[in-house]
Amino acid sequence: MPTRTPDEIRASIEQNREELGESLERLRGEVVRLTDWRSQLRRRQPQAIVAAGVAGFVLGGGIAAVNRLVFGRRRAPASGRRRR
Repeated sequence: MPTRTPDEIRASIEQNREELGESLERLRGEVVRLTDWRSQLRRRQPQAIVAAGVAGFVLGGGIAAVNRLVFGRRRAPASGRRRR
């Protein structure tokens, strides 16, 4: 089994340190890119607008339904005429 000299081991450790530092910098850049919600939103603006519209429609309908359940239907004001 070949043995390495202390200088070779030190050089290998230093090389591994440099590679780890480069990998860490690439990882940081990727994390920053993936967690930037503003740029994600800009890239998917049409889909976000549609999703917001659907969510507003669903929430508005849900609020109206709960309101109707809690307060009941409103009656039209009584007029002088009767329906036939």
